[in-house]
Amino acid sequence: MSRFDQLFQQLNNQNEGAFVPFVTLCDPDLDRSFEIICSLVDNGADALELGFPFSDPLLDGPVIQAANNRALNAGCSTKECFVLLDKVRSKYPEIPISLLLCANLIFAKGLDSFYRQCQQSGVDAVLVADVPLLACEPYVAAAKKFGVQPVFICPPNADSETIQAVAENSEGYTYLVSRAGVTSAENQSHAANLDHLIKQLKTHNAAPILQGFGIAQPQQVIDALNSGAAGAISGSAIVKIIENNLDNQAEMLRLLAEFVRNMKAATIG
Repeated sequence: MSRFDQLFQQLNNQNEGAFVPFVTLCDPDLDRSFEIICSLVDNGADALELGFPFSDPLLDGPVIQAANNRALNAGCSTKECFVLLDKVRSKYPEIPISLLLCANLIFAKGLDSFYRQCQQSGVDAVLVADVPLLACEPYVAAAKKFGVQPVFICPPNADSETIQAVAENSEGYTYLVSRAGVTSAENQSHAANLDHLIKQLKTHNAAPILQGFGIAQPQQVIDALNSGAAGAISGSAIVKIIENNLDNQAEMLRLLAEFVRNMKAATIG
């Protein structure tokens, strides 16, 4: 049983939802990023979703784009990201870790080579943001070859065929996008049909559903759980705290800890 499978089973037994923070690896640099990730885990994160910095991210709004640039400017590439992942896994052997990244970073390294390194670094799942279901077979095959769970996005405009395909191909968890557009903590409007999407995904026995995009307040976590999601992912709101406190690491860590504690508290029924 995978770490994600174990996590959701445990949370279900405790009548809790999952709170999963997202940050870009090596933002603003490798050492400070490690401290940030430790703060997230130590203050209640149930799992981690971590991004690899990339010069041309597709789903990301200005806040996470800036995080990508900070990491790249600090000299951090795929190699440094795996160094950081090794440190995180060594300190936290049980927490589920998922990666969210663009296909170019995988393709450049070679699919087998990339997923083999994921396995060696203790990565549990990988979501490739820009690989559509029609082209996913090589990525899914490579992931499964090395014991990594493939994750796919269910968009708010998904038709019944897409919903079924997402449910059949996602393992570990299913990423439900709250609304159209790019990541942003400012845009907190959510699509009106999320309840329907969640019901349809569950009809096809989808992996536990995590709702993301625009999750910045505890009430939004509660709303996601009430809609039938297993938890929520928050990225831009967290990365904004990092951006606003680059000159004061101690204050940054304090605010991140407070944010995670409040968001996790919202998952406890």
